[in-house]
Amino acid sequence: MRIIKTFLFISIVLLVGQGCSTSKHSDRLTDYVNPFMGTEGEGNTYPGATVPFGMVQLSPDIGYSGWDRIAGYYWPDSIITGFSHLHLSGTGAGDLYDILLTPVNSRSVKTTPENGNRPYSLFDHDNEHAEPGYYQVYLQDYGINAELSATRRTGIHRYTFPEDDNSGFIIDLGYALNWDRAVKTHIKVVDDSTIEGYRYSTGWAPDQRVYFTAQFSKPFVNVSLYDDNELVKGDKVTAVDTKVDVRFSTKENESVMVKVGISSAGTKGALAAIENEAPGWDFDLLRQEASDVWEEQLQKIIVESDDEVKKRTFYTTLYQSMLAPTLYSDANGEYKGADGNYHKVEGYEKYDTFSLWDTFRAAHPLYTIMHPERVPDMIESMLSHYRETGLLPVWSMQGNETDMMIGYHAVPVIVDAFFKGIGDFDPYEAFEACKSNAMSDHPPIEKYRKYGYVPLSFDHENWSVSKTVEYAYNDWCIAIFAKALGEMQDYEYFMERSSYWKNHFDTETGFLRPRWDRGEFLEEFVPRDYTDHYCESNAWHYFSFVPQNIEALRDTLGADRFSVRLDSMFTYDPYPQDELPIFSTGMIGQYVHGNEPSHHVAYLYNYTGEAWKTQEIVRQILTTMYAPEPYGHCGNEDCGQMSSWYVLSSMGFYPVNPATGVYLFGAPLWSDVKINLYNDNHFRIKAPNISDENIYVDKVKLNGVVVDRPWITHEEIVSGGVLEFYMIDKPNYDLWADRVDVPYLDLIDFNK
Repeated sequence: MRIIKTFLFISIVLLVGQGCSTSKHSDRLTDYVNPFMGTEGEGNTYPGATVPFGMVQLSPDIGYSGWDRIAGYYWPDSIITGFSHLHLSGTGAGDLYDILLTPVNSRSVKTTPENGNRPYSLFDHDNEHAEPGYYQVYLQDYGINAELSATRRTGIHRYTFPEDDNSGFIIDLGYALNWDRAVKTHIKVVDDSTIEGYRYSTGWAPDQRVYFTAQFSKPFVNVSLYDDNELVKGDKVTAVDTKVDVRFSTKENESVMVKVGISSAGTKGALAAIENEAPGWDFDLLRQEASDVWEEQLQKIIVESDDEVKKRTFYTTLYQSMLAPTLYSDANGEYKGADGNYHKVEGYEKYDTFSLWDTFRAAHPLYTIMHPERVPDMIESMLSHYRETGLLPVWSMQGNETDMMIGYHAVPVIVDAFFKGIGDFDPYEAFEACKSNAMSDHPPIEKYRKYGYVPLSFDHENWSVSKTVEYAYNDWCIAIFAKALGEMQDYEYFMERSSYWKNHFDTETGFLRPRWDRGEFLEEFVPRDYTDHYCESNAWHYFSFVPQNIEALRDTLGADRFSVRLDSMFTYDPYPQDELPIFSTGMIGQYVHGNEPSHHVAYLYNYTGEAWKTQEIVRQILTTMYAPEPYGHCGNEDCGQMSSWYVLSSMGFYPVNPATGVYLFGAPLWSDVKINLYNDNHFRIKAPNISDENIYVDKVKLNGVVVDRPWITHEEIVSGGVLEFYMIDKPNYDLWADRVDVPYLDLIDFNK
């Protein structure tokens, strides 16, 4: 049974300091980052080299398929098959792993059926290191030291070989794991130090195209091309499963570099990536440049704490919040679109890898504070997807729509940016794009419009209740967008749809209950059961997903009963005989921090006048569900959402409704935080008497004035100033006890 209530082992593990260490008085924030966080357990992260939101994620591949290795790497393993250039961070999706490069020599010819009979080497964590923009491992069987770094579109390799007459590399385009499968690959030997080609593949994303150019610092003497392990003649090969094996002699401790540029549009773009971003052969310089880029981004938030473990956790989660979305267009703007055609962006950079069911909750709101210069490009990228397909992305990757998960959560991301005044996108086009998903002919959405809810069925991933409430939230976002644009008929229509969650409310049980298309509720109903009616969840988790109107949910259930329901959420443990799915991790009672639907629940005590309970639960989650170690995430990291929850919550606030620019208070983890804003302003968060005992908030001041409500607005943050938390060791039961409503519509400026 996969229940994780607390990381009881953390104090023991932290004594070991695996994989990445930091000096207590380090001058660089990159030294606090451990890229191995989440590479064991449910985190599904990768430890390799990348830059913030970069196109390349150059990381080691164990070579085995399976859930634990879905990001290509798994901390408990002891072999490495090679290093591929594309990886997903913390998802449950077994895709990418493109352009595998493996260093080899005559010292070892080990293979195993589990990795497709490809060569591999043993390695040991004692001879492995990772930091932002850099990864290193010693391959024991070959005696080769591997070092990786990256620019935005180029993977940078350096290998230190022993003396050997048959050293070299294999570029394997047929290599695939999990859901991924090559459908057409091509390799061309351009000259004695350049190889180019492409890999077309299918999997979770059905039409992936990765073009590459690889340049070698040492000319190769022998070249062998293969089609499905059969040697072929000539200087090029096109087939499903191709690879190239290049060899040369090396002296003892001779270093050889490889630069691999990638593109979704063509080999010219891949070559241009190298020429523009990595023109020389100075690995140390490129590594330092990658580190400096990370340092610049990490410096946007400075936290002060005497607790080194907490500080390492913060900067590791801040780092992991910037691993997605990923850059997708070439330097000249070209990319492969979601319609299968090639396009060229003008005036912005195209991004993809939008895990929106996860990241609309906290990651994208965090980006509006940290990266307002990137947010407009992300919005334009979503709008380009709309222009190509007629719909906004749901879960897009590598120029594809995967249609994974539910809702149309590009909507709150766009609406949030609009009301925060970020970006100069055409609001009327964006509004039509938002409506396109809501009015689509997708079967569940058609039924939602017809019945006012999604009727239940026992089809795989029917998820009827979850779909209804997520559609209803997205519709609320469309409604407020419509109001701002003066589209009052649309405002009234979508505001009505935003109340459709009520059609699932069952007065008998007080839960949102599945309904047949004929109107009756499902007869057999146990709220704690995981069924086809809730997306990766149960009725407990989705009961509170009405972020657009928690007050109405509270009043429908009854205020006292709502408070008791929240208490029960954190105390009602699963039964020993319950069969819990793989995503139910990080559990406190029925609360599941390892999966996204629960992420806002701890903050709902602000709607019951019991803010002190939010402060308790948030501190518990912050200190027991995260650690800067391999087993440091209690669930899938999910492209930055788990990390962004930590970053925001540890600063003392969180967006329960992510489209409004309103953040509800919890309690900070730090004595002092400085947010360096894009407009040269600074926002300080101070809690000078914070401690392990002083976890409760007595009062809050903003710029010296007592705050009489349990929230702060985005505008107040980006305007700069000082937010002060006065921390005590006992609950202040009176704090905001009479401010149990968050008047979102009154707080939004519809005249911007």
